[in-house]
Amino acid sequence: MARPKIAIIGAGSRSFGPATIRDIFLSKPLKQAGVRLVLMDKIEKHVSETAAYARAVNRRTGGNAAIESTTSLKKAVDGAAAVVSAIEVDRYLYWAMDFHVPRKYGFRQPYGENGGPGGDFHALRNMGPTIEIARAMEKLAPGAPLLNYTNPEPKLVEAVSRLTRVPAIGLCHGIGMGIGWVSTVLGKPVKDMEYAACGLNHFTWFQTLRDRKTGKDLYPDLAKADREGDWLAHWEEIALARVLFRRFGLWPSPGTNHFGEYIRWADEFLSSNPQYFYDPADGHPWQGKVPVPEFIYSLEYTEMDRPFMPKKARTADDWNPDARGMKDKLEPSGELGAVIMESVLAGVPHDLDAMNVPNRGAIPNLPDDMVVEVPGTSDRNGCRARRMAPLPEPIAALLRTQASINKLLVEAYAEQSKAKLLQAILLEPTVHTYRGAVEMVDEMIGLQKSILPPLA
Repeated sequence: MARPKIAIIGAGSRSFGPATIRDIFLSKPLKQAGVRLVLMDKIEKHVSETAAYARAVNRRTGGNAAIESTTSLKKAVDGAAAVVSAIEVDRYLYWAMDFHVPRKYGFRQPYGENGGPGGDFHALRNMGPTIEIARAMEKLAPGAPLLNYTNPEPKLVEAVSRLTRVPAIGLCHGIGMGIGWVSTVLGKPVKDMEYAACGLNHFTWFQTLRDRKTGKDLYPDLAKADREGDWLAHWEEIALARVLFRRFGLWPSPGTNHFGEYIRWADEFLSSNPQYFYDPADGHPWQGKVPVPEFIYSLEYTEMDRPFMPKKARTADDWNPDARGMKDKLEPSGELGAVIMESVLAGVPHDLDAMNVPNRGAIPNLPDDMVVEVPGTSDRNGCRARRMAPLPEPIAALLRTQASINKLLVEAYAEQSKAKLLQAILLEPTVHTYRGAVEMVDEMIGLQKSILPPLA
């Protein structure tokens, strides 16, 4: 019997490439299936290093997988039973632009990854390569699922869903971060809670919070803990979450710097915007005058008690000291890619905390064709979303705006339309001036022209 082929596109990535490899080789069902693993990256050096890592992990886990590496997309996906995508080009360089240029025009986006003007350009940069992968799958791996880790998840999965026949599932660990904060506020271990959240990736809301043993609704306890808690505790991550919970009735996930991208007034709940801080008087990273500076995910996770004279200059790579993610510990990552592959390739059913798929009625008061994040199940026939209750109207209203933005971005890509891109930017809650929007779009297109789709 032929070995099921798994292709990992962007195998040279810092985290998801090695993490997916570990998960595959630690999976008993996939080990029994004797998978054929094909690693693909555009950079030969990176994919060769990852292949060496994969062979080492395969040996350590006693696996019998066949491992190949290539720089050819077609060779990688040809005959694949499942394809994993984790791609990004010069991530920190372009993120520095996504974060700083919109702020230059006064657009107070707390972050620049998934939402806001920065997130829109991030999406357009990754849309072309993602559609290229999907088009290759249509021809060479028909019916195989595309398991996407590349951000912005909803925008890219929507592009694949609208423009190709490939079944795409976006995967993200954000719900784990969100329930972690609920656990902190309640003082209750995550393992003792039953939970379900839905909404938009990086902007989901817990509809279910119950004691796993007794079935007791934990929302009254969460409201009490919120009212009694110190306002400044974990300010960077949950101050905005607490206000949204008080006003809209559900706790959001994962944290302020993510869902704050979708809210105009989120800025007042962040102590600062230090990501990629540098002195602009010295020049900009994208001009080559200063190095790409250190990436600060959140002050919550950043050691600020530092010597005034560091022993070495900090760079963006310092956020992940092991730049290739190739660590010695062989433990499951908690990501869902290998879990879904166990279902599709080995017939093992699973419950999934979160997946990004077209809505199709899963959240009744959001558009059917919008890509939403919902819990679901997987088996040999693929993934199915769980039917959720309608979201409170103010929450649904916030998310419907993002549905329109995402749809316009896909149209901007497909039609090569700068006009559609500008329409999407003008709908962003953090954009407050027309002139600034036009000038920002022009500047960003100029800076990123070599990596953006053509925009006429």
